[in-house]
Amino acid sequence: MTTYTVISRPPTPKPAVGEEGGPAVVSSGPDGVDVVTFGCRLNAYESEAIRARASADGLSDAVVFNTCAVTNEAVRQARQAIRKARRERPDARLIVTGCAAQIDPAAFAAMPEVDLVLGNAEKAAPGALLDTSTRVRVNDIMSIKETAGHLIAGLKDRARAYVEVQNGCDHRCTFCIIPFGRGNSRSAPAGEVVDQVRRLAAEGYNEVVLTGVDVTSWGTDLPGQPTLGQLVGRILKLVPELPRLRLSSIDAAEIDPDLFKLLETEPRLMPYLHLSLQAGDNMILKRMKRRHNREDALKLVSEVRRVRPDTAFGADLIAGFPTESEEAFENTLKLVEEAGLAFLHVFPYSARPGTPAARMPPVKGPVIKDRARRLREAGQAGLERHLQRQVGRVLSGLVERDGVARAEDFTEIAFAGEAASGQILAFRVTGHDGARVIAELAA
Repeated sequence: MTTYTVISRPPTPKPAVGEEGGPAVVSSGPDGVDVVTFGCRLNAYESEAIRARASADGLSDAVVFNTCAVTNEAVRQARQAIRKARRERPDARLIVTGCAAQIDPAAFAAMPEVDLVLGNAEKAAPGALLDTSTRVRVNDIMSIKETAGHLIAGLKDRARAYVEVQNGCDHRCTFCIIPFGRGNSRSAPAGEVVDQVRRLAAEGYNEVVLTGVDVTSWGTDLPGQPTLGQLVGRILKLVPELPRLRLSSIDAAEIDPDLFKLLETEPRLMPYLHLSLQAGDNMILKRMKRRHNREDALKLVSEVRRVRPDTAFGADLIAGFPTESEEAFENTLKLVEEAGLAFLHVFPYSARPGTPAARMPPVKGPVIKDRARRLREAGQAGLERHLQRQVGRVLSGLVERDGVARAEDFTEIAFAGEAASGQILAFRVTGHDGARVIAELAA
């Protein structure tokens, strides 16, 4: 059963986790318009563009579902939420958009509860949410050449802001349907990104997160093919008043020399990298059509730790990819400890129609479930090792809300007392509870 947290402002968006593609979040406005967001940070970002457009266009009494297609479960949850919304709000206008709607608009159009289906390119266009001339408007996403980065000044929660620098993906991993929902990779111009970050810093935000579908591919479609490292360097140079800059995730195959140098020399670039690893076995990585192997991943982690020892690592990992033997799975399981991964997002493999992996010999469902459990247990052990290393240290933490802050390396900090959201304070770590460190405000 899907449950929602109804909030008056966007929550801290998180990447899709587990087999459910991330919890759904409902953002409710005074105009009777709810935006229900499934999945990743980018969807959360774009839901704010949808909300802004709904308000500007005067939309009222409506529910917009910004769907995720990363797993079958994410799609199922969206359909369940749509049916529930129709029962609870029989007169509201129900609009479905996002990756699942882009990939399979006919499935949502066939639902009698749905009034309008919009593609990813149309979901924040002027007037799109009000137009009743046709029930389905989903264009060829591969024809889209621009990002949506200009739509809003940044997704903001109480503590930090997010800026979309890139959308789409040029890679065709055999398990992934997302390129067909997002289109080819396209980058926001560097000047536009810098301007957004500068505005956010002027508003008092102490941390900005750069986000996208495949962030490390930023610049490949721009004149001169600048790199993500060059963009990060430009932001840090031209917005010196920004205390913290963070990357949402990176591809282990695409960290460029400029970015590596900044990790070594620039303390304002946060020492946390979330890696899109997916597996730790070379044969499975090859069948996934990933561009790195196990040795590449371990080398990257080692080299980053050599120049920035305080860097923490997280990773996306898939359990039960087709043809995965027990030996292959053990290689992925061992990678968690060998790479010192502290923050895992574990995805039980979910066959997506139209992907090459869906035609490969499958692993049995109970085996997939068990392997996902074992990976999560390894992840928990990795997290506890990481937390134990923090005990006795003084950490710089960005206060997210009363009693909760986030360290530079992404460690969650629980503390007693009140502090204003968005402040950066020093915390002395006294222990941990297996999920976060326990700390007190340092004098």
